[in-house]
Amino acid sequence: MGALNSRMPWNRVGHAPDEPGAPEGEEEAEEAVIEEGEENEEARPSTSQGRHKRKTGPEGQLAKAPHRKRAKDSLESIYETLFLRGEGSDVQIRALGEEWNLHKVYLCQSGYFASMFSGAWRETSMNTVELQMPDENIDCEALHEALGSLYRGSVLVPPGRVVPMLATASMLQLDKLIRQCGEIMKETVSDQTVCSYYYSAESYGLQNIRAMCLQWLLDNLMTQHNEELLREVSLDLMKEVIASSDLFVMEVEMDVYTTLKKWMFLQLQPTWRGPRRDLLPDANSWFAGSRQESEGTPFLETEQGRAFVPAFQQLRLAYIICDLPSARIIDQDALIPATWLTPVYKEQWLALLRAEQTRDRGPVDVYVSDLQRTSMRCGGQLLRDEQCTWRWAGFNFGWDLVVCYANRRIIFKRSALNNSCGLGVSLLWQRKVAFRLRLASLDRAGRAIFRKETEYQVLSLGKDEELEVMNLENEDVGFPIYVTCNFLYLPRKGRFSE
Repeated sequence: MGALNSRMPWNRVGHAPDEPGAPEGEEEAEEAVIEEGEENEEARPSTSQGRHKRKTGPEGQLAKAPHRKRAKDSLESIYETLFLRGEGSDVQIRALGEEWNLHKVYLCQSGYFASMFSGAWRETSMNTVELQMPDENIDCEALHEALGSLYRGSVLVPPGRVVPMLATASMLQLDKLIRQCGEIMKETVSDQTVCSYYYSAESYGLQNIRAMCLQWLLDNLMTQHNEELLREVSLDLMKEVIASSDLFVMEVEMDVYTTLKKWMFLQLQPTWRGPRRDLLPDANSWFAGSRQESEGTPFLETEQGRAFVPAFQQLRLAYIICDLPSARIIDQDALIPATWLTPVYKEQWLALLRAEQTRDRGPVDVYVSDLQRTSMRCGGQLLRDEQCTWRWAGFNFGWDLVVCYANRRIIFKRSALNNSCGLGVSLLWQRKVAFRLRLASLDRAGRAIFRKETEYQVLSLGKDEELEVMNLENEDVGFPIYVTCNFLYLPRKGRFSE
């Protein structure tokens, strides 16, 4: 029972023709509104009696401007007379300590009131209706504006008021106003609004806005260093972001761990304030003190830490413990229980032995779900259009894969030189890896203005062989560009499958 089912044709201009208290001249106002949609259409004779041809030519076009002004003035007059002064009211709405003397015929544009005033509801015959507000996001100002929109057809919603307005429009089932709020959210998402927009979209069923906010966080959580943003990210939202293979990871998985550590500290110490450079040292000091108090118990096994386990479980530990400095930090921090780490160390060591010393090449088939769940996530930033090279240290099964940007092309190269990367260079002639490459350029608000990516593919390279994987020569690209990769080592005979 949506609002559309309860509307009459006269609702286009916001009033009923026979409504008591409506100002004179409303019929003329309605015709002016119709003319607005026909600015470029030649005038036609009316088929009804008593009507006259509209003027054509320059004089006729100029004549339409006063009609539009009269239409607007008429709507404002209706708003002032009927809504603000309540003339001819047949129902009083009470809510949030305020009263509105209104008209059922206007209220029934709302699906909520259309249901209330029809059928067997007791409010059908009541002259006074008390509204209970089950949503704390609804306030008096938003309710006043939403009710007023039924009398003048539109309302100006500042970005700072979009969440209360969306909550009110959702309760009153005002579809047009809900869509308007969604459009405002699309245009104004930023580090200051993304979390509130995400939570509101989830509460009120705006799945497209929820997806947009999630994508914004995937693009910006690691590319922006914003402690205020970290404060606002809930446990469930952080879990979803960290679990995603679409997260734009700058540098390596260890940086994801560092972000989680800062986030957990800010959740536990919400009053912390200080320079950005002090956040990580202060977090380390606080967790060190907690470790002493708990006599060495890993923090995620303490009463305070258990709540954060779901987010930390999304870390891809196999790509953290393979780098010696990172492994030392993990051991020193003692946030993660040894029961999590021991199986990962064992599996990575056996994987290395299988890759280099046996003909048992492990699983033959690799699926997209495997890549999304277990691939290595790494990335970097191109500040300007100039040559750049990345090597990500870590356990790459002895494969030193180099990613190069030059002449607006991105190239993968297998280097046979031992540059002290990982555990040395593999002696196998042919190596395989499944990969996906993604690029994005973001505006100052963090919205993507350029995005390009490859599908998941299998790359097979011999020693010192290289392959172009993306060409930006004909692309209109703005710098800086964020570059992120997903890699998953494949056995020699491995296959990639959807």
